[in-house]
Amino acid sequence: MIRTPLRPLARILSARAKGENPDAIERENIRRRHEEMRDRTRARAEGRLLVLGVFFFCAFALVGGRMGLLATSEATEPVANGGDTTIATQRADIVDRKGRILATNFETHSLYAQPPFLIDAVSAAEGLARIFPDLEAERLLKDFTGKRKFVWVKKKISPEQKQAVHDLGDPGLLFGPREMRLYPNGTLAAHILGGASFGKEGVNAAEVIGVAGVEKEFDDYLRDPANGATPLQLSLDLTVQAAAERVLYGGMKLMNARGATSVLMDVHTGEVISIVSLPDFDPNERPRPPTSGFDPSASPLFNRAVQGVYELGSTFKIFATAQALDLGLVSPETMIDIRGPLRWGKFRISDFRNYGKELSVTKIIVKSSNIGTARLAQQIGAARQKQFMGALGMLSATPFEVVEARGAEPLLPKNWSELSTMTVSYGHGLSVSPMHLAAGYAAIANGGFYVKPTILRQDGPQYGPRVLSDRAAAASRRMLRQVVTDGTASFGEVPGYGVAGKTGTADKPKPRGGYYEDKVIATFATMFPVQDPKYVLIVTLDEPSENSGSKPRRTAGWTAVPVAAEMIGRIAPLLGVRPDVEPGQSAGIRLTSN
Repeated sequence: MIRTPLRPLARILSARAKGENPDAIERENIRRRHEEMRDRTRARAEGRLLVLGVFFFCAFALVGGRMGLLATSEATEPVANGGDTTIATQRADIVDRKGRILATNFETHSLYAQPPFLIDAVSAAEGLARIFPDLEAERLLKDFTGKRKFVWVKKKISPEQKQAVHDLGDPGLLFGPREMRLYPNGTLAAHILGGASFGKEGVNAAEVIGVAGVEKEFDDYLRDPANGATPLQLSLDLTVQAAAERVLYGGMKLMNARGATSVLMDVHTGEVISIVSLPDFDPNERPRPPTSGFDPSASPLFNRAVQGVYELGSTFKIFATAQALDLGLVSPETMIDIRGPLRWGKFRISDFRNYGKELSVTKIIVKSSNIGTARLAQQIGAARQKQFMGALGMLSATPFEVVEARGAEPLLPKNWSELSTMTVSYGHGLSVSPMHLAAGYAAIANGGFYVKPTILRQDGPQYGPRVLSDRAAAASRRMLRQVVTDGTASFGEVPGYGVAGKTGTADKPKPRGGYYEDKVIATFATMFPVQDPKYVLIVTLDEPSENSGSKPRRTAGWTAVPVAAEMIGRIAPLLGVRPDVEPGQSAGIRLTSN
């Protein structure tokens, strides 16, 4: 920087020549120099103030933005989340075939605590323990006095509980809005609906996801926002379901059974109108799966209709008979040698009673002859029998649309030998679910077409491939009718309705091999009205025992049949099936001419 002299020689000489004071020039130059220094200092100070102002503005904006973010964000402890964290709260309703609500959403609240803001942690813990008996005051106090800044207290609470917590008056106890899944009919159709729980959770929202049944099977549909106004319509009839559950529960208790199940299926559409499994549960408070023990059927969560695979005994005999009729091997009047026991190696096949030397094919079904059915199976052969059972859907998991059905694979013979062919013909050696059996009987009832069982509402018949001729199916129905009128299912007759069906009593297998001597699986497979079958009903009782006589009676004719008959009498009018009532006598009034 070039500095200007305070006493420049040229100006000093000029001032002396003019008689001016040279000191004034020095004072003027000092004043100007001080002004320039002051201007530079002021500019520097103004720059620094500007930078400092910008810094404070940015800091204030950052702090204000952070405070606003915290004020609008969820009060939860930070967690590592990847991907999209949006919580979808919308879930479609589930309705029955007539549009009545089976599952819907309900607005409720969650309860959480922020310990740093609690005024009195001890009082808050004790108050919450009084409101929620399942909570422990000691545990709550430990959470409230620890290092945590956020504590879930209850994921969902009732309006009454919310008011009680609000009355505690502690600002550290806060509520968050959310939706929960509500099943307004309680235990009704519990195994089909399954239940729901929370997925992604936040204070202000919670994602509802299906955990079992149709809730899980159709989870993507129910969670799709595009379907929010379009409920999932099931084939179930709420009224029929309620009647079936009541009758089956009463029958299970009356027959001292360990469990029970029933399936009511439309033989033309495959729609399952009612499905019951007992014991059941309330999906609003779904119990936890058992963590110990090796018997899954002991849990109320176990769906016996689709998960339970059983040897269903003599209910299978009609399949062997129908196939033999279809192949032209026999006619209903063909006489079959039933002298026994029938020996195959070291194994013996015997009948429950001595039915003589011969029985017609019809009487084999009516009397339920194991030997006669085994003789028919020998004529059919292993290859053709296995192909027919596969066509009826007996060799793979049922396509019924609940998630539990996919894991219920039938138990097949390791080697489908001639012995297996004979035992399978009368319901031993092949274990299937009651739902499999319903589909098999539906093929006989509808004239020979396989129909896929479904839980979804259908429009009109849904026939699959033909598996049986109409002639063989009709002859089989006539035989099943005689089982009710003249055979082992005499207690199955329902006045006004033509009922046809077949009993089945199978020894119950032990978990580690072998069979119990005094425990059975009793089943009655029936169709009605037999003149024009519309429905198939399967009733199965686990370990029944009818004890009104001197000795316990466990066969299906004494246990499952009367329960099924009572059920048909209750639900047939609800289904719109008109009874076939013969006209009575007139009141003695006669029309005459004048």
